[in-house]
Order: sequence, then C-alpha cells, then structure tokens
Amino acid sequence: MENSNLKTIILIGRSGCGKGTQANLLVHKLEEEGEAPVLYLETGQRFRDFIEGPSFSSMRSREIMDMGALQPSFLATWMWANELIEKMTGREHLVIDGSPRKLNEATALASALSFYGRAKPIVIHLNVTRDWARERLMSRGRADDIDIADIEKRLDWFDKEVAPAIEFFRNDERFQFLDINGERSIEIIQQDILDYI
Repeated sequence: MENSNLKTIILIGRSGCGKGTQANLLVHKLEEEGEAPVLYLETGQRFRDFIEGPSFSSMRSREIMDMGALQPSFLATWMWANELIEKMTGREHLVIDGSPRKLNEATALASALSFYGRAKPIVIHLNVTRDWARERLMSRGRADDIDIADIEKRLDWFDKEVAPAIEFFRNDERFQFLDINGERSIEIIQQDILDYI
C-alpha cells in the first residue's frame, strides 16, 4: 500500500517562522522533479477564506477570529481532513503547512496518515525564538499581524498549545523529526530541508 518514494512532510513552527514560504518552495521542487503530483494542505489560508464565507459556521469562526481567540480543534481538523478525504489518491507527495496546532490535532493527523499508509512522515520544525517571531510578525504587515496584543496572544498560544504537538512528533518513532534553525536565510533553510529529504 505504501510507496516509499512518496514523501509526507509536515511543516510546523511559530507564527512568522516562514512555514508557508518553505512549504511553497518545497512543493515547487517536488513538482519540478515530476515523480508524483503534490497535494498541498495549507490550513491558514483555508481558514482565512472560510471566515469570509456566508455560512453560520463561517460567521461563528469570524467572531472567534475577531476576538483573537483560537479556532476550535474540530474545525481545524476538518480543514485538512476534508481535503485528504476529497483529494487523496495515494499516488502523491503530501505537504502539510499550518496543522496540527494542538496535541489532539497531532494525534488525529497521526491516525489519518496511518490510515493512508504514509510511513515515516517527516516533521520539519522551523525553530525560532519568540522575540524573533514577534519582530517578524510586526514587520510583515499582514492584516492579522498588526495588533501587538494579538501577536502576543498568538505567541502565547504557540507556547501553550503547539509546543506539546511538536513534542508529540519529536518523541513518536513513527515520525522523522527535523529541528531546523529558522532564523537564517530562506535559501539556507531550504537547502537544509532538501539535504534531509
């Protein structure tokens, strides 16, 4: 069932660490190689698109975002699980960016990857300090990064919620865990990732 040439890569790290940039470069590289198509799951953008929708669920999610609170796990899990269920063929590389964000989401993702027969997924932790992430978020000027109080909430949330998910992957032998210093140039980080995978 498992094709050992197919890669499963999860990018995880603090807000502002460059996950999206590295994921896009990685997707492009895998597509260039042409051995298999790439299914790219990017939940951050999906959430931003979702909250603009007209449904009651979108409205509730928008209210949560406006309060600067964390979206519920069931909704975050649905974002990537729905994509897997609808789009997975079993013949593609899989790149996941922005999930999981909590320990229970990490265990749900582990069960999904086991279900799909994805052996030894690679978890890439782009490791940056809180101070570095704060400066990056303040300087990039995206609409959801402007308020310093909101930035601090997001950084607190990482320490409380995401860090245990990272430790789960680090200590689970089903995963290959790569801890990368994210406070370097995009090109050097990308080369480290490519050298590993």
